[in-house]
Amino acid sequence: MAVMKKKGDKSLPPISTASLPDVIFMILFFFMVSTTMRDQELLVRYKLPEATEVQKLEKKSLVSYIHIGQPTLAMQAQFGTAPRIQLNDSYKTTRDILDFVAAERDKLSEADRASMTVCLKADQSTKMGIVTDVKQELRRANALKISYAAAKSLGY
Repeated sequence: MAVMKKKGDKSLPPISTASLPDVIFMILFFFMVSTTMRDQELLVRYKLPEATEVQKLEKKSLVSYIHIGQPTLAMQAQFGTAPRIQLNDSYKTTRDILDFVAAERDKLSEADRASMTVCLKADQSTKMGIVTDVKQELRRANALKISYAAAKSLGY
């Protein structure tokens, strides 16, 4: 009986790494396009109230946010547990809202200043007194377009 022998050594060919940099750059480009940077660090905790008639804001670039709620756990040792107002990246009082609105308006173009909206993101257990004080200061700053952030409820 004859033994058949294969011709040549048929091992697997080496994997070509010529296209590896292209793949890496495509993945890098994908993550650069798809990720968003957070504008500001949240210093307050809030659970948005629920609403049934919720609408999305049209142009988010024209929206400035005021956060109202209890300080985060890391900040409670320094600031306590009373609700605080956060403007940009720091705690402020209602007296600082006028300067905040003026600074936010200055960032916008002249044509977009009339369309600027201030969005209040307040915790659902925040007392209405602090929300009313913020609204009064917004009225003094002539920021009359106000929206309230809410989570959409199922309505039943």
